[in-house]
Amino acid sequence: MVKHIVVFKLTGDDVVRLDHARRFADALRALPAQIPVLESIEVGINENPAEDWDVALTAVVPSMADVEVYARHPAHVAAASIIKDVKESRACVDFTV
Repeated sequence: MVKHIVVFKLTGDDVVRLDHARRFADALRALPAQIPVLESIEVGINENPAEDWDVALTAVVPSMADVEVYARHPAHVAAASIIKDVKESRACVDFTV
């Protein structure tokens, strides 16, 4: 099993960032029903104003190859498009557990 952990930093004022973060999180939470290799996903919006990152997710897939299947799936691509114009940074770690 592979854990795919990603954090995103968005641009814009607090209202813009929160709106995009909420819509993005909702779309991500719907993905397990649409992507067969996606065993689970947890998504959180940062509540700590002292921190710089806005959204974090942890997804679980069976293998490293499935990370790519998940990433290229049209439903995932559509979810990612929600933040494409406001995404400042992205960091990712994938590891086998």
